[in-house]
Amino acid sequence: MRALLSSLRRTVVCASACTAVLLAGCIDVKVPVYKRPDTPEKTAFTTFDASRVAAADTIQPDWWKQFRDPHLDALVDTAIQGNFDIKVLAARIQVAGAQIGEARAGALPSMDLGAGASFEKTTGQPFSKQYNLATQVNWDIDIWGAVEKGVQAQKAEYRATEADWRAGYLQLVASVSTTYFQILQFDDQIGQQQQTIKTNQQILTIFQGMEKNGLVPHTQVLTQRAELNRLTRDLLELRRSRDLADNALATLIGVPAGEFEVPDGQLEKRVHIPPVPSGLPSQLLSRRPDLIAAEYRVLESYDLVGQAKLAQLPTISLTGRGGTASFALTDLLKSFTFSFMPSINIPILDPGVRAHVKTTQAQSTVAEQQYRSTVMGAFEEVENALVNLDSHTKQRDELQQEVAHLTIVAAQIDAQLKEGVISQLEVFETERTLLAAQLALLANHQQMLSDTVTLYKALGGGWPAIDVRSAAN
Repeated sequence: MRALLSSLRRTVVCASACTAVLLAGCIDVKVPVYKRPDTPEKTAFTTFDASRVAAADTIQPDWWKQFRDPHLDALVDTAIQGNFDIKVLAARIQVAGAQIGEARAGALPSMDLGAGASFEKTTGQPFSKQYNLATQVNWDIDIWGAVEKGVQAQKAEYRATEADWRAGYLQLVASVSTTYFQILQFDDQIGQQQQTIKTNQQILTIFQGMEKNGLVPHTQVLTQRAELNRLTRDLLELRRSRDLADNALATLIGVPAGEFEVPDGQLEKRVHIPPVPSGLPSQLLSRRPDLIAAEYRVLESYDLVGQAKLAQLPTISLTGRGGTASFALTDLLKSFTFSFMPSINIPILDPGVRAHVKTTQAQSTVAEQQYRSTVMGAFEEVENALVNLDSHTKQRDELQQEVAHLTIVAAQIDAQLKEGVISQLEVFETERTLLAAQLALLANHQQMLSDTVTLYKALGGGWPAIDVRSAAN
């Protein structure tokens, strides 16, 4: 029996090989070799004059600690453990891992086992019963490696979902950081807005006194009251925005909205602006998880094209059946029938097979274009972050000088008030101008912090560089 099986298998393989040679002259069965899609080259990014350090020393896995705020560190740790979007991405990794085993099972034999009994009674005939037991083993031999190509494609998808998780992780940390910065900015703005309202209330009191003495018209008092109404409305809006930011941050860290609130704080005193990395070579983009995921999906599409092409070749199936039947249960295992049937399937007239090849090739083109689009978007994101940092750094210098000049003016005005040279009203006007400049400087600080987060995120955070091409070998 063993010799017979061996002979049959050799015969089937030889026949299949001969048929494949004949078919190869009529159809394209060449498996594509992976090549990274070409993209416009970029040797370096825009640089600007600022405090710099080496990029390799700055962009570490825990890069957010460069801001030197323990409260931010704690929020990031909580978010990584509790954010549900990250948990969804982690679950998708498990799905992709399980699908590798599912794809690999296509090359393994399958076995079915069944047992049954039939009972029959015909009028005028004695009652009859029959018992049966049967099994069938089927093995589709992966001669050309089509199943293995499917396994490789699923492995690429698995690695892509891992990169998706890293990209989600990076986005989460960036969102937590920028939202936290906004909340602290709102706290500073609320404090300064309250001070502005207090100053304008004092101005109103002065105007009311001057009106009684006939020095200013009533319209001047009404105008100042309207200004107080506007300032109070702006204060209410700031508090609303602060509450909404608290809700957003609560969702990010995995806490129901409304049940979490960041303690009041001061942005400039709490959060330090780290130095900007220097050099910034385009090779750092190989650390970006979204680019890695996009390239792995290009590799996956190549494997799927190869699988579809190999599916055009003949396939060999080995089927073995065995079973027994008897009218008495005790005699069921006394006799056994076995059959073996090798077969060749040649998809010559199956239009669906060739159509699937064209479909996978078109999908591969889509994956390549998506990769190129992701690369171009990455270049833009880095450049925009650098441009914003450059501009906001220069603006910060101007704002600091403006605040310094107005501070000197405010001190001189206050001294003149004590000498009785000017009125209290002029002092309040000067203070209001100074507060507006301080608010602008505060907003600039928050912008620079957010720009830095965006830059670190655009450069892939602290994730290591990955060469996708090595996975194709």
